[in-house]
Amino acid sequence: MSDNPDTAWYQDNVPAGPGGAMTDDVGVITGDLTVHTELGDDGHSAHVTIQYTGAEEWYTLTGSPAPVSDGDLAAYHQDLLARIRRGGAVEAM
Repeated sequence: MSDNPDTAWYQDNVPAGPGGAMTDDVGVITGDLTVHTELGDDGHSAHVTIQYTGAEEWYTLTGSPAPVSDGDLAAYHQDLLARIRRGGAVEAM
């Protein structure tokens, strides 16, 4: 993850908990995932894509783009990573 608090995107690897994360493209994915969260042009939404770590294909996380409170992308991204670790077919919202 970037150390710059004003960054327009974050990317981290995370092990998905039971039930994984829900995508628009292929349904639920599980295992070791890479999450890419990017601030939308409006400064108040996050576009989230996700992939199996090391794969080439990226999938849109269901519910993306999602609202970002006060444009705080870093907090949104950290919360999303925590939810994916817990699992349960996590969506972007």
